[in-house]
Amino acid sequence: MPEHELHVVTGAFSYLGCYITRRLLEGGICVRTLTGHPDRPHPFGDQVEAVPFDFEQPELLVSHLRGATTLYNTYWIRFPRGALTYDRAVANTQLLFQAAKTAGVQRVVHISITNPSEDSPFPYFRGKAVLEQSLKQSGLSYAILRPTILFGKEDILINNIAWLLRRFPVFPLFGDGDYQVQPVYVDDVAALAVESAAKKENLVMDAVGPQLYTFENLVRIIRRELGKRTRVVSIPPALGLLAGYGFRPLLRDVLITRAEVGGLMAGLLVSRRKSTCPTRFSHWLRDHAHELGRGYASELARHYR
Repeated sequence: MPEHELHVVTGAFSYLGCYITRRLLEGGICVRTLTGHPDRPHPFGDQVEAVPFDFEQPELLVSHLRGATTLYNTYWIRFPRGALTYDRAVANTQLLFQAAKTAGVQRVVHISITNPSEDSPFPYFRGKAVLEQSLKQSGLSYAILRPTILFGKEDILINNIAWLLRRFPVFPLFGDGDYQVQPVYVDDVAALAVESAAKKENLVMDAVGPQLYTFENLVRIIRRELGKRTRVVSIPPALGLLAGYGFRPLLRDVLITRAEVGGLMAGLLVSRRKSTCPTRFSHWLRDHAHELGRGYASELARHYR
């Protein structure tokens, strides 16, 4: 990629977007971010220009994208909140794709999810499938990356599993815990995104790590590295969701959702294809267990408060 080329990253101050941005800056690329929090403190100083999403004003969205050769789209929602539903997130992203085309963006790198399907009973996976099809039909050059569960220092899910293991005598599994997960390192996905941006052909690729676990084994491995003796027990999914709802007032956050449990238990967070990202979760966990789960990671605090 030539130096001084402009790339736009949605959510450059958030999780995956931050890693993509860091790699672009290290490569001499100019970065602008579309963000819901343009005034939020961030680690990039004046290296990154921050502008709001402006979904309600498409002409401004076009102007924010004009001059950029590449758009990295990490925009999505983990769960609905207020007026921001999955349908609204889909519509916003379709506006983003149209604005990119109008602005003359040459390449879109879009972050999706493993096993998306327009027939999925889970709106998260269904919405991701709709967006993949929208991008394919847009006429834009694209790379679609499908990660599973991301892990890294700023992670929410893995961190909060560790937080529960550190603080409570019992850790509940939804059902028998025999469903599989395939964690992928966030910086590996960022590297794949930047590499995919430099290619010419349209592509769809799973972004997955080299290790498969049952969810029960994942929890037990984290427990072992933390040096805890927390009892891991199986409970009916409905009871686990009820317990999760009970935590909401205490945490002022959504710990887990019905859709997340359903997708997890349906085995949708694994790939049927060859691993594309090299970092082994077990190795990363061994190096970072001492800091994992020391504090609770709040989705609402990170994105809404």
